[in-house]
Amino acid sequence: MDWSEHDAALFDLDGVLTPTAKVHMAAWADMFTSFLATRDEPGAQEPYTDEDYFAHVDGKPRYDGVAAFLASRGIEIPHGDPSDPSDAVTVCGLGNRKNDEVNRILERDGVDPYPGSLRLLDALREHGTALAVVSSSANAETVLTAAGIRDRFSVVVDGAVARRENLPGKPAPDTFVAAAERLGVPVGRCVVLEDAESGVAAGRAGGFGLVVGVDRGAGRDRLTASGADVVVDDLAELLP
Repeated sequence: MDWSEHDAALFDLDGVLTPTAKVHMAAWADMFTSFLATRDEPGAQEPYTDEDYFAHVDGKPRYDGVAAFLASRGIEIPHGDPSDPSDAVTVCGLGNRKNDEVNRILERDGVDPYPGSLRLLDALREHGTALAVVSSSANAETVLTAAGIRDRFSVVVDGAVARRENLPGKPAPDTFVAAAERLGVPVGRCVVLEDAESGVAAGRAGGFGLVVGVDRGAGRDRLTASGADVVVDDLAELLP
């Protein structure tokens, strides 16, 4: 890959830089499985699966993911408010319950960046490429700090920033566009690196110079169909 054609790289976090996508998957599964066991709607009788994660949750803002999954099962509950406690039977309450579980896992186990991702970050720093993280997660700052790579990025646009600035989440391109603007780089000179279909679709919708899909389980065909120009298994494949 010729990085001289690009001035900035906009990285998703979970599943691209760190293996925390697995943490999120486990937390979603625990939360939804417990919730479905309390419901008697027909859609609650089928177990929650990894396919549900990739189809409805992966890459989206937390509450959007809850709402999308519940809609797929025909389950209706109040949306609630982000301040809802984690035991509230609302979209926000379920999202907060999942977030609590993620924080427990991170505090217990910590997190290390993918070795290939760290190699690419090192190479891009030497190359002078501007770097940003664009994540739907409200935990991005915590994860980056725990992984020891927060100082690599001059810009972080995460779920907390998006909520504060009323930026639509992925698959809308707004958070990626905001990161490019903060870096002062035109979108056409930016590379988007994403492992989720919704994130790839956001990169394509924003007209970015290159959209890289990172296949951590979504599947090459699905990432390509969502708009990836190229799909890799590991970011080391993109070393200049």
